[in-house]
Amino acid sequence: MIGWGAACRSSTGLLGPVDETADAAQMIMDANADLKEIRKLYDANAYKREALKSAMAADDAAEVRKIADELVYLINDGAKFGKSALDKIEEARGLKINEDYADYLRLKREALTNQLNAFEEYRQAARKLRDNYNPKDKQAHAEVKADFERRSEEFQKQMEKAREYSIQANELAKEVSRRPQ
Repeated sequence: MIGWGAACRSSTGLLGPVDETADAAQMIMDANADLKEIRKLYDANAYKREALKSAMAADDAAEVRKIADELVYLINDGAKFGKSALDKIEEARGLKINEDYADYLRLKREALTNQLNAFEEYRQAARKLRDNYNPKDKQAHAEVKADFERRSEEFQKQMEKAREYSIQANELAKEVSRRPQ
């Protein structure tokens, strides 16, 4: 996490309430560790999205089902890390923190929420492929492919929103770090 070092010092002065921003920053560092685990899963398995598209293009039902099943379980694993990170962000938001850090956490929460929504769309698409992909049934095949394409587009939209929130959070952190302390 960038830029919150000096801004996170807790004050325990007699003139005001305790500032728990430093404690919140530690929670966010822990949440970031969860997010790194998600990134590892994503990076190690990114090729599967293309493999799934190739299997679908070849109408290889067995391979589509196999890859889709793997994706469902991978996304489930990633969602556990995501939920853990989101819980930590929410816990940090409940502390007595400065206004800038509260805004930063709001942006982090929005970014992560959109990422989790995106992956849920992709998980649902993979489940449908795993459970219903049948190139021999033309109508069902068309419906499953259309659902996959719709959910893939929604995945991309949600991930773009997540990137926008993440950029805003990072910009806020940079701005705060440039301020005189």
